[in-house]
Amino acid sequence: MSLHVYNTYSRKKEKFVPLHDNRVNFYCCGPTVYDYFHIGNARPLIMFDVFRRYLEYSGYEVKYIVNITDIDDKIINRANEEHVDFRAITRKYSDAFFEGMEKLGVRPATVHPLATEHIDEMIEMIGRLITKGHAYVVNGDVYFDISTFPGYGKLSGRDVEHMQAGARVDVDDRKKNPLDFALWKASKPEEPSWDSPWGPGRPGWHIECSVMSMRYAGDTLDIHAGGQDLIFPHHENETAQSEAATGKPFVRYWLHNGFLDIEGEKMSKSLGNFLTVKDILDRYDPMAIRVFFLLKHYRSPIDFSGERMQESLNALNRLKNSYRHISTTLESYDEKKSDFHASLEQMLSIIQKSKEGIIEAMDDDFNTAKAMGHLFDIAKTVNSLDVQDVSASFPVLLFAKEIFDTIGHEVFGLDFSFEIEESKKKELLEAVIDTTRKNNFIKDFSEDDFREKGLTGTLNTIITIRTDARSEKNWALSDLIRDRLKAIGISLEDRPEGTTWKID
Repeated sequence: MSLHVYNTYSRKKEKFVPLHDNRVNFYCCGPTVYDYFHIGNARPLIMFDVFRRYLEYSGYEVKYIVNITDIDDKIINRANEEHVDFRAITRKYSDAFFEGMEKLGVRPATVHPLATEHIDEMIEMIGRLITKGHAYVVNGDVYFDISTFPGYGKLSGRDVEHMQAGARVDVDDRKKNPLDFALWKASKPEEPSWDSPWGPGRPGWHIECSVMSMRYAGDTLDIHAGGQDLIFPHHENETAQSEAATGKPFVRYWLHNGFLDIEGEKMSKSLGNFLTVKDILDRYDPMAIRVFFLLKHYRSPIDFSGERMQESLNALNRLKNSYRHISTTLESYDEKKSDFHASLEQMLSIIQKSKEGIIEAMDDDFNTAKAMGHLFDIAKTVNSLDVQDVSASFPVLLFAKEIFDTIGHEVFGLDFSFEIEESKKKELLEAVIDTTRKNNFIKDFSEDDFREKGLTGTLNTIITIRTDARSEKNWALSDLIRDRLKAIGISLEDRPEGTTWKID
């Protein structure tokens, strides 16, 4: 099956065929940097990062563009509130945006254009629209005349006459039509401005995205993506002004992600449930946040809650534990000594089918939820591997690791490393010391010695003692150590190649 995507414009799934062979021009609406971006903003940035990765995995050369809107009414208002230059606001929140994206595993785009770096090109495009009769000037403001664009409303599926009838009475009476939108805004006193043929001012939001996308991807984009809330008016207006200016189709495939609620309610500062990514990163593993979004189809609505984040963290840890088992086991193998057993052919077949299932799911409109299910199937298969001759399972583990590395890490952007925060290590070490002292696991027990060894060294020492107990058939001590460690959140796993530990 080839890649099919749901096109908002046609309202159906279509076979993906880029304009230029294996090259894909992909534009995603980025942030307006006037505040810390919120968890709802993170969804498109994470999901479309995964789509970009999957296109590259599938052999496409992707030019991925995520803009930064660094001049806008909201930015100006924030700068006025804080009595600073607007650039101080955009610099602060741009830095926060990139820092958050890095923590969330979102790769930098091919280019992150700034609106303020493309003002001249915006002025040029507005001039073209005026010349072609699609825009008009009113006292230094420039408006797009939607009556000159017959296709207006097609992307959002809205009827223009119905929208006009529902327009507010107090709309700007300087407009020919209540739905006409600003391409250029005349500057007010003390506002940042740029010179133009129509007087000092600044561009409108919609023209910024059109110019930045076409500057780096050409007149026709393969993919334009963003949140559902941007379909109207932003993307509708982008389409109108772009196609009116060039006479060419603006976008081949429009992709939009669903809305995010907070525990069943729309996120709102007035409701007190407004969660910034900065807030969320202080509470949760960033990879658990990626898993949270991956476990839901991108077009479906999603509900954020502490319970669902815990479920996502548990799911992430299952994958991490499986990957850790695969990696540590492979390290102890000698491939040359492997003696592949026919009995493992079935497991290889299961993993192969799971890989095919992942590809099939992703080719079906980037169904990450279904694809993740197949990745969990691979983890389950590997975890059930139990053969007398451990070296015989080398091909199975190697195949599973390759899928975790290429799809789990490179496509889904998940980090499977099992790093433990220093504070958590200290907390667990003290718990291990306490339970060791209380249960008398070790003769000549020294707390200072354990603290010097650290958590890993201490657990390795205890595992060695337990291994000796098992070899001496001292099952009481063996079980005691296992049960007491389990009680403080550390599980021991006995396998043919030895005993390993993991954090529950």
